[in-house]
Amino acid sequence: MRIVKEADIRKSEILDTAERLFVSQGYENTSTTDILNAIGIARGTLYYHFKSKEDILSAVIDRQIAIMAEKAKSVAQNKEIPTLQRIFLAVSAIKVDSKLGEELTNQIHNPKNALMHQMTQEALLLNVNPIISGILKEAISEGLCSTDYPDEVIETIMVYASYAFDDLVDISESERQKKIDALIYNIERLLSIKKGSMREMILSLFDQ
Repeated sequence: MRIVKEADIRKSEILDTAERLFVSQGYENTSTTDILNAIGIARGTLYYHFKSKEDILSAVIDRQIAIMAEKAKSVAQNKEIPTLQRIFLAVSAIKVDSKLGEELTNQIHNPKNALMHQMTQEALLLNVNPIISGILKEAISEGLCSTDYPDEVIETIMVYASYAFDDLVDISESERQKKIDALIYNIERLLSIKKGSMREMILSLFDQ
């Protein structure tokens, strides 16, 4: 039992160190040797837990996504909040709170760290989208909106939003506002909701 616990501690130590280095140096500029030297462990110890640097990156991202998913799930389960509002509050919950998390997010959006960016987007779709689409299905059952494709609607919205408002995409403020207006328009159409009824709710996400 102690061996298992020590292995978990060592694995967390590797992830903590790798995360700090990915933030301070960038993923592409960080080698497994950098991680080894920072912790002071043998190469065999690192490869016992992780097959490669990319494997470490995947675990770092999964850990951040798990935190975001837990926050989204907490919103989803709060039945005191109106259902449609819960959808967008859950989307809003997909952000980091810690300084380290913010810096990691900045690295994810750095063009030099394209792999980090791609892996994060894939992990979000896999782990967070089902939570949000679950709220949408509640809204449909309550007659608040209508679509035969709730999972696909959420995926469409998330994929579009993650691209259109991605820091990797250089757009002017007027272009950004146009994309926000288009997002609101399309969400209302996709969910068969009265035009303009979702505007304030969605705009609040961009004011945070």
